[in-house]
Amino acid sequence: MRERLMHEAARIMADEGIKDYLQAKKKAAQHLGAPDTRNMPTNREIQDALVGYQRLFQSDSQPQRLQRLRRLAVEAMEFLERFRPRLVGSVLDGSAGAYSDINLHVFADTSEDVAVFLMEHDIPFETQERRLKFGKDDYANLTVYRFTADGETVDLTVFGESGRKEAPRSRVDGAAMARAKLEDVRGLIEESEDSAAV
Repeated sequence: MRERLMHEAARIMADEGIKDYLQAKKKAAQHLGAPDTRNMPTNREIQDALVGYQRLFQSDSQPQRLQRLRRLAVEAMEFLERFRPRLVGSVLDGSAGAYSDINLHVFADTSEDVAVFLMEHDIPFETQERRLKFGKDDYANLTVYRFTADGETVDLTVFGESGRKEAPRSRVDGAAMARAKLEDVRGLIEESEDSAAV
């Protein structure tokens, strides 16, 4: 049952755009007629199954989608260069699919600095708040700005200047979230283009 739940949750995340692991697990359990099960897979198991699902069922579309999002991420990072952006999430780890956003961490003295910058460039945006975990039991609520670029959503989580020293914990495995600088993202794009040309 655990393995069936793992694969069904991965399918739901890939095909239905659900990004929350717990929600995907609950929906998978309902689909499989086991809503009360306690035998749930870990987020890491679901993430690994998601990558496998994409390779098997979305091999024609997912790699191209990932490259498009990475190219747009580079453009956004160049635009936001003064805030030292770092790419995180599915566009970085390679599991981005049809419903994925471009997620960036940016750093400023105040979150308002980022809002003013977007307004100065006539970019409409939405403001949200995100609760992130740091260390073992430390949590912080951070400002998030979301805007659209070339039809894709760019999600900016704003950290203070000291936020570059410690990344928040990943929802996948609880380790420090991987972050990539602009040159690293360019390298990922080149790697994919090189392997596609072989």
